[in-house]
Amino acid sequence: MVREMVFKMERPGLLKEGDEITVTEGELPSNVYYTIDPSLAMSANYPFRERMSERKGVVLKVEENDRGFYVTAAFDSDKQD
Repeated sequence: MVREMVFKMERPGLLKEGDEITVTEGELPSNVYYTIDPSLAMSANYPFRERMSERKGVVLKVEENDRGFYVTAAFDSDKQD
């Protein structure tokens, strides 16, 4: 199963479609969030029940809108190592 996640990127040009990425999980008291290493973009907060186990993914698209730059990435949760 593939999970897509959107990240907010502060500056253009840090990532492009097809880039392989690694994410780091951060914990808040009642949520988790993910950061594309090395601090290129950050996800929204997710409840613990939506925690992601896969840490490697691929950038599907990078978009700019009125609020900034957004990166959509896919993570394959069925991948066997």
